[in-house]
Amino acid sequence: MKKIAFIIIGLVLAGTLWHYRFAIEKYGQHLPQLSQSPLINEIKQDISTPPPLIGNLIAQTSHLTAVGVIEQTNLQRQENGNLPALAENAKLDQAAELKLQDMFKQQYFEHVNPEGVGPGDLARKVTYTFLSEGENLAMGYFKDDKALVDAWMNSPGHRANILNVYYTEIGVAVGKGTYQGKETWMAVQEFGRPASDCPVVSSALKNQIAALKKETQSMEQDLQIREAYLQSTTPKNKQEADYYNQKVDEYNAEAQDYNSKVEQLKGLIADYNSQVNNYNACLEK
Repeated sequence: MKKIAFIIIGLVLAGTLWHYRFAIEKYGQHLPQLSQSPLINEIKQDISTPPPLIGNLIAQTSHLTAVGVIEQTNLQRQENGNLPALAENAKLDQAAELKLQDMFKQQYFEHVNPEGVGPGDLARKVTYTFLSEGENLAMGYFKDDKALVDAWMNSPGHRANILNVYYTEIGVAVGKGTYQGKETWMAVQEFGRPASDCPVVSSALKNQIAALKKETQSMEQDLQIREAYLQSTTPKNKQEADYYNQKVDEYNAEAQDYNSKVEQLKGLIADYNSQVNNYNACLEK
């Protein structure tokens, strides 16, 4: 009789363990992998920087004005496709002036200065938030504002900036200074399309996604540790079986919470991507 009783107890215990192990494997098969969750789309920001234009470096009569350069630029837009005139923007004027002074101060003639600061960085420094931006640079003696803008128009990359249908604003700075030991003129055009032209993408939502993703990644690691323990453990008595079953319940509860948070994460990413897609589509209009 005792032998039969031990056999029955053994079968019951084995059946219990089999039941819980089946539950573990079932949850394990349904744990979403974060690496398979939707990717977060990136906001596009276009910055056009054609190679700087070098004109006549031999000293001669030259007179340039920011106002005249803007007038000549808008005249070219009118004559080449009847494009809307660019509105002068004070922040872009400020960015252009910062660029002009920095080139003379640090003795370089490039779109990016020796510290790696480029047009986008200058725009952000003066708090100009843009969808797209362009920068034209010129150095040398140009007879007047028309001659300078004509020279840019004869250069494909600079011409493309001047006639860009998406730009709506402009800032200009011109000035004479010393470059590599010689006096010369430098001119800067900053073109822009403000971010306000397109729907706002929520930075708060992106931060919420980052926080939830970090939380679910931590949960995923913990679940992997728990699952490894359950898969490698075989209780040998009732006390061990009770402890084992407790760990199964904890694993299943966390797995359920994890699944819920991953679904929430996917929904947030979908909402964010929709905002980004609408924003990026606006850039093409």
